[in-house]
Amino acid sequence: MLDEIACTCDAGDCDRELTDDQCMLVYRTGHGERRAYECACGAVTVTVSA
Repeated sequence: MLDEIACTCDAGDCDRELTDDQCMLVYRTGHGERRAYECACGAVTVTVSA
């Protein structure tokens, strides 16, 4: 279900959709997964899923 949610840039003046191509880092632990995305605007958005 959460995989169906679109990831968007978190910058205040940007609302671009972020794709797997923009994912620069994936960090997995026993508590979940963190992904860092770099948007074309230069902002970095981090997502967390359990």
